[in-house]
Amino acid sequence: MQKLNILDFGADKSGERLSTAAIQSAIDACPTGGCVVVPEGIFVSGAIFLKSHMTFHLEKGAVIRGSGHTAHFPIHTYRWEGRETLCYSSLLNAGIGVTDKAFAQEGPMRGTAESDSTIYEINDLIIEGEGVLDANGVTLFRKEMDEKKGARGRGVCIRNASDVSISGVTIRQSPAWCLHLINCRNVKIDNVKIHTKYDEEGNRYQGIFNGDGIDCDSCREVTITNSLIESQDDCIAIKSGRDAEGRKAAMASENIHISDCRFESGFGVAIGSEMSGGVRNVTVRHCVFRNTFSIGSVKTCRGRGGVIENILFEDVELLNQDSEHKDCKWFRGGIYVDSYYSNEEISKEPMPVTEETPLIQNITFRNAKVDTCGGNAIYISGLPEMYCKNIVLENVTAVGTYGMKAFFTHGLKMKNVVVTAREGEAYQFEETLRVE
Repeated sequence: MQKLNILDFGADKSGERLSTAAIQSAIDACPTGGCVVVPEGIFVSGAIFLKSHMTFHLEKGAVIRGSGHTAHFPIHTYRWEGRETLCYSSLLNAGIGVTDKAFAQEGPMRGTAESDSTIYEINDLIIEGEGVLDANGVTLFRKEMDEKKGARGRGVCIRNASDVSISGVTIRQSPAWCLHLINCRNVKIDNVKIHTKYDEEGNRYQGIFNGDGIDCDSCREVTITNSLIESQDDCIAIKSGRDAEGRKAAMASENIHISDCRFESGFGVAIGSEMSGGVRNVTVRHCVFRNTFSIGSVKTCRGRGGVIENILFEDVELLNQDSEHKDCKWFRGGIYVDSYYSNEEISKEPMPVTEETPLIQNITFRNAKVDTCGGNAIYISGLPEMYCKNIVLENVTAVGTYGMKAFFTHGLKMKNVVVTAREGEAYQFEETLRVE
């Protein structure tokens, strides 16, 4: 494997000069199967764009730090919160710009996992090493929000890519989400550390909100293992487009497997709320949650359409002593399935069933322990016109400020479930059919 050291292209390891052009020159010169090496040092950079059939290796002690100047992060079209929109570039990018036309075409744009007709723009990309990608989000967040030329950039954004491996690296303080994957297939993420709320010493990043850890957006065949995420918002979010645009694109997220991870702040693993292209076959196993506000949320609302199905949380444990968030329209508790996400009140009047009506079905929480001071221990709510279906709670012990609430749910199966409420009733069921 041919290795190209960015120092040989003029990069400045002291952090005193901008190294964007040097790093990009090394990437552009990298031959098929080659490796660009970032050695120990601090390298200040604007947006960097990776390509296919290469390795980007950050050695121990290497830091690529965002410059903090919005002019160094050009505007491109990305998907942001489920819609195609102009965004500031991320610190590290792949497949950005070249895919814009593909995502603007008419009609369904991608095949299914069983019959995939996608031609991916990026293939065989490796990001590895013990170094750090520091997006300088505290500075960029303020500037990007003030300029308003586009939505905030991410730490790393990879789009329309196949066969991607990300391992070992630390990604910290993005202006928005830290690692965003859009229409990617065959992705392996292992031993990655993500910090969007606190740095490694526990100091809080001030002024950043909506700082997810990892977002899998219309992605397939993804594994996330052995990773640590300290997030300001969702630790991992599984998405697939929003409302009419997401339904038209018809790009599901499916076959996503998360295991042996540790989550130490944020909102756990979230399915939705932008899920209009569908989400299916997601497993979360052998994970520990400390001072996150939930283990898992499955969330949607009227207008989304689409289906969330076949979701399994197994052998998971939450201990939350952070009281910053309580039960509200954005957050319901330690375990929650919510078809009224972002709505202040639950409307008991059914609406007509249309393509805008979402469906949640076949959701299982097995071998789960919850102890939270924020919100409900367990919360489940379908819609009066579209009940949640086949929700299974098995071997679950849950303690919350409030107990368990279930509304508009058909086929709720509970086996070896113990719920304790610190306030009020332990169980509250309304328009819910239990089968066991």
